[in-house]
Amino acid sequence: MDRYEEPDPDRLDQSGSGGPPLDEAWRRCCARLRAEVGDDIFNSWFGRLALVSVGSGQARLSVPTRFLKSWIDTHYAGHISAALNAEFGPTAQIFIFVRCSTPLELPAKIAPAECAASARAAPKPSESGHRAPVERRAAASRTASAPAFGDALTGSPLDRRLTFATFQVGRSNELAFHAAKRMADHNRDAMPAFCPLYVHSAVGLGKTHLLQAVAHTAASQGRSVIYLTAERFMYGFVAALQSQTSIAFKERLRTIDLLIFDDAQFLQGKAIQAEFGHALNALLDAGREVIVAADRPPHDLESLDERVRSRLSVGLSVEIGALDEPLRLKILEARIAAARAAEPHFEVTPAVLAFVARAIRSNGRDLEGAVNRLRAHCAPNGSPLTVETAEAAIRDLVRTHEPKRVKIEDIQKLVASHYSVSRADILSSRRTAAVVKPRQVAMFLAKILTPRSLPEIGRRFGGRDHTTVLHAVRKIEALLQSDPSLRDTLELLKRMLQE
Repeated sequence: MDRYEEPDPDRLDQSGSGGPPLDEAWRRCCARLRAEVGDDIFNSWFGRLALVSVGSGQARLSVPTRFLKSWIDTHYAGHISAALNAEFGPTAQIFIFVRCSTPLELPAKIAPAECAASARAAPKPSESGHRAPVERRAAASRTASAPAFGDALTGSPLDRRLTFATFQVGRSNELAFHAAKRMADHNRDAMPAFCPLYVHSAVGLGKTHLLQAVAHTAASQGRSVIYLTAERFMYGFVAALQSQTSIAFKERLRTIDLLIFDDAQFLQGKAIQAEFGHALNALLDAGREVIVAADRPPHDLESLDERVRSRLSVGLSVEIGALDEPLRLKILEARIAAARAAEPHFEVTPAVLAFVARAIRSNGRDLEGAVNRLRAHCAPNGSPLTVETAEAAIRDLVRTHEPKRVKIEDIQKLVASHYSVSRADILSSRRTAAVVKPRQVAMFLAKILTPRSLPEIGRRFGGRDHTTVLHAVRKIEALLQSDPSLRDTLELLKRMLQE
């Protein structure tokens, strides 16, 4: 990480203030800022901000990095202006510049465009005509640190086969495909139509294929894009902390045109989630594009910070549904055509294709596994596979039909409709008999039909305690022993939810 030295105060405009009084006044300004924004924000963004001079209606402040300058200019300039006005009187202009490794001769007035340029100004020669030792050390530091944060934020590897051309489109993924295509072909000079794009589905239904297709397309257009899995992001963040290049890590992450983030459900750790949230906010506020994928909707990511979940819910959320039979058939045909390029004798009859498409209902990965097994059982002489041979080949991939994944929201809506109350009533604090029983029934169904824990169910029912959920479950279990009509009602509701 770069090492910086403060500019020489004697070479800066200090009109209207002396040394110690200026320092004392700045400490009072910092106290005001800390009281206004809180300790965490102050320590993160203002701890390395220094007041250089005040006078002639101008205030000049310095920070060690361009990232800090950009962030403070964008988010906290008003706070700083108010604090300076309270201490020094009306201050018409505030200039924040990046302090550099050698003393700089600053002009009397600094234009906004010159603030950042001052950090890149030519070094002042020493008396011997050579660069000062401190600048040589800073240059060496910059050269050594560049690979460190670059390696920390290296994107996850891309599969060159996963492009839009090889993605098979069907009814269950059509909306996600067109949304991803629109993000990939977006005009960088226009604001994104929807951002972030959030794609969710069960495993093996094409999320990663879509995300990598966007990455390939955007990169071919010369856009700055990075594809990260949650695991890769966590590794990069920890590596940056260990190598003391976290500022550079953050700065690089916030300057890309398109962030593609996969497997968000695996993002763990309070500090890592907070950093991802800051990066997400910075990119979206700057009009950059973000695509996130996970195995469930944003509000179901209970382990993720609530502020991050809220920000992910702002854009377009698209679910990729289960593959229907026509789409499974298209995927099989594409996989077999690709396999035939390597093995010309590999032939699969329409009857075998139809059988495999009907038998394997789970996901695209199992379909690819089925093609590999058919290739292994294909006779070298080119004789076509029979349905009986195909059945034996894919026996281990044929699974019993998995029940539909039930969502708590669906349970609440169905129970509310059945008992002629509203979902808002179920989530409310009302304790009338007409509302309490439907609420207890919904909690009972949520416990037996979803993998959610009691505290998670309580949060989804208006922020209730887990003991309330436990009481509801035990109450319904006791009633089932003596109320046949309630048993029939629950069986009906379960069938409707699982169909």
